[in-house]
Amino acid sequence: MTTVTPAHSPASTGKRLPAEARPRRRSPSARRRSTPLTIAMLAVLAYFLLPLFWLLIASTKSTQDLFNSFGLWFSHAPQLLSNIKATFTQDDGVYGRWLLNTVLYAGVSALGAALLAAAAGYGFAKYRFRGHGAAFNLILGAIMIPTTALAIPTYLLFAKAGLVNTPWAVILPSLISPFGLYLMRIYAEDAIPDSLIEAARMDGAGELRIFLTIALRLLAPGLVTVILFTLVATWNNYFLPLIMLNDPNLYPITVGLSSWAAQAQNGGAGSSSDMLALVVTGSLISIIPLVLAFLMLQRYWQSGLATGGVKQ
Repeated sequence: MTTVTPAHSPASTGKRLPAEARPRRRSPSARRRSTPLTIAMLAVLAYFLLPLFWLLIASTKSTQDLFNSFGLWFSHAPQLLSNIKATFTQDDGVYGRWLLNTVLYAGVSALGAALLAAAAGYGFAKYRFRGHGAAFNLILGAIMIPTTALAIPTYLLFAKAGLVNTPWAVILPSLISPFGLYLMRIYAEDAIPDSLIEAARMDGAGELRIFLTIALRLLAPGLVTVILFTLVATWNNYFLPLIMLNDPNLYPITVGLSSWAAQAQNGGAGSSSDMLALVVTGSLISIIPLVLAFLMLQRYWQSGLATGGVKQ
């Protein structure tokens, strides 16, 4: 059976159909849009961004305007710069000290926790010793224990050591990160080839030198991931500094703003007291360093999570 081709068809004349007449093929990269999924994503986006938007708007208001104006829009007389100035000058500039304290606590804790987690994770990933499995399972179990449950025992231990009401009372407990150790072990198993370690040993390098000069460089994305997690956890920590510190000059931002909020409640919410406006403005200022840290380190954070969670 033969197929008859019309005399004037494009196939018989050797001519191609114009672009308008040719059937369109869907690009493989084109994906079907889901309206329910889009609505759900917009709802999630609003859930996370709406409190930040409210905080930004509220920081431009006085205490009286916080109660008398619409919460999601500016008042008739925005005063953001005045609130920022009042925040840093209140109580002889104690807010600036709280901010520096928080940077110290969070920065030292994040770097120390990342280094300790990298060393321990590298050891669990590349060395085998007696009790290896039991020790690692114990660390996994420690992840399930809430930190608030350990606050009182930690306070008793530090009271015996004479470290209560010192910066070490906040820094030392924050150096221990079971989740960071687990993450670094998973990351080190894939990021550091055993052949590279053996080659370094054959060249005469010691174990410490291998870790410092080779392993740490390969573990850099994972280190940044642990740094970010610990930085956020220590920056937002409230209960541990609350029970460990008695001197207001040693407070981090969380405890300091809480003390201001208590003063605002005791003094009332009238126009004569602007303490509540200072609490709101101080809260806005306190999140700016975290946002900047994530913007600068997000590429390392994302690569660290991807590499540590996916086996090659």
